[in-house]
Amino acid sequence: MPPMFRALRHRNYRLWAASDLVSSTGTWMQVLGLNWLVLESTGSATAVGLTILFQAVPMLVLGSWSGALADRLPLRPLVLVTQTLHLLLAGTLALISLTGASTTVIYGIAVLTGFVAAFDGPPMTRLAAQVVGRAGLGNALALGSVFNSTGRILGMSLGGVLAGFGGASLLFGVNALSFGAVIIAVLALRPGELHVMEVSRPERSGVPAGFRYLRGEPRLLVLFALGFVLSSLGRNYQVSMAAMSNGPLQAGAAGFGLLSTVFAVGTVGGGLLAANWRELGVRVLLGAALVTSALQVLSGFSTGLLQFAAVILPIAAGAVVIDTVLGTRVQLDSDDDMRGRVVAAQGTVSAGAGALGGPLVGWLSETLGPTTALEVSGSVALVAAVAATAALVRIRAARRPARLDPIRPPDTDEPAPALV
Repeated sequence: MPPMFRALRHRNYRLWAASDLVSSTGTWMQVLGLNWLVLESTGSATAVGLTILFQAVPMLVLGSWSGALADRLPLRPLVLVTQTLHLLLAGTLALISLTGASTTVIYGIAVLTGFVAAFDGPPMTRLAAQVVGRAGLGNALALGSVFNSTGRILGMSLGGVLAGFGGASLLFGVNALSFGAVIIAVLALRPGELHVMEVSRPERSGVPAGFRYLRGEPRLLVLFALGFVLSSLGRNYQVSMAAMSNGPLQAGAAGFGLLSTVFAVGTVGGGLLAANWRELGVRVLLGAALVTSALQVLSGFSTGLLQFAAVILPIAAGAVVIDTVLGTRVQLDSDDDMRGRVVAAQGTVSAGAGALGGPLVGWLSETLGPTTALEVSGSVALVAAVAATAALVRIRAARRPARLDPIRPPDTDEPAPALV
């Protein structure tokens, strides 16, 4: 098996990866179906945006408590509960879309889905780390990004076909079945092959202990800050691509579809690229951040659809490399018994960046024009990458212990001073 697929040598990870691909495909089908259902019911694009916001808010509010639970409770039962709840909510959406429901009910389901997702992320992440162990974590995360990107492509393409036959209800039903695949995979994992992770002791448990831990880890805080800027200003290409297609490129819906496909292909390529690296260190992260930010500035000067697409492709690949390295470093550079809360904090930062970045990039595109918005946001991302590089260098220098070389005085027979 090629080195880039080394995590797949393990039976537990093969089960995990297969269920991840199925679940990701179903999730993107539901995204498509839910957006269409809301748009069809209300005729308002703003209502679609509110649905997305309602699913993100619970993560912003409850993420820390979810991480604290993941650091204390047995993971497999916790994951089985959240996946079952996801299955029931997707099934409920399928039923109400068949019988007809008010927008308020749909919003309520969206909030509940976000609530379950908030308590689902950290335990899923910790369990995934138990499946592959520290040595295989980076490769597993890289392959996971490939499966997620492939699931997105399959979910959107198959979803469009299935929606024509059975409407949004069929998409919700398929998504419900996809959670069943995850439940089966978790039940089929061999406990003896799972890697043991330390759980938090009472004195290190709870949300306040997690915040105290993060305050003492400036390296993680810098990575969070860099990830926030890159995700908010350097990543919202669904907005940028739509604005460019409808504006300077004059490519319309067909052009936007082409750019979305190119971006999806780039994400798959980025995942395979990251999977080839043995060591996913901070240097890779910073290099990818600098390159993608510079390319974003360059993309603002594009004058044609194909030229813009040619720049989008490496940006998409770099975005996946950035996410993979960030996920790897955040997990490997944190204590096992704090990992759930650290991952939850990263999820909160990511959710906040998405909630802020989309409207901000849209406002910049409307105010300054799409090309200038790309140049400005790319420049800010580039400055953030340079600042993060400088901050991480200072943190590393401060943590490096002073090295004292024993020097024997030239004019005496006394022994050199002992190192302490």
